[in-house]
Amino acid sequence: MFSTEDFGKIQWHDNAIHAFRILEGDVCGELIFDIDFIAEWLPPTNEKYNFKVAPSNLIFHEVSDLVISINYAEASAAVQPMAIHEIQQEPITYPNGYSTFRWKINLNWPPNSFFSFCSPGFNQSQRMEPIITEAQYLSPSERGVGL
Repeated sequence: MFSTEDFGKIQWHDNAIHAFRILEGDVCGELIFDIDFIAEWLPPTNEKYNFKVAPSNLIFHEVSDLVISINYAEASAAVQPMAIHEIQQEPITYPNGYSTFRWKINLNWPPNSFFSFCSPGFNQSQRMEPIITEAQYLSPSERGVGL
């Protein structure tokens, strides 16, 4: 399990986003991402990389100022899971002294897409042990999801 304090140690590049959900709260809500977390990039064998990938929940708490921009039309390609390019964190302090972070999740698929919001922090937990695969994402059956 990871949390806000681990931010500098975590790499989300190329992690697939299969779904996101907004949970209503009293003042602010939670923003939950269902991701395939690449726990480890394994050295290549026979010129192919392998990855340890685990279905995970990435949950941002007390979310406000949410902006979502997802544009599959610009790419002129099939709809498929989104992929994270990077997650940026910027500390902000309001005039009343309240401190939080502004987060931006830039996507590399679809291009020029992002999530932006304020939140004091996150937790991430794996839903199952990582699976070794040649892909950077898991199939629905590997994720334990039936359609």
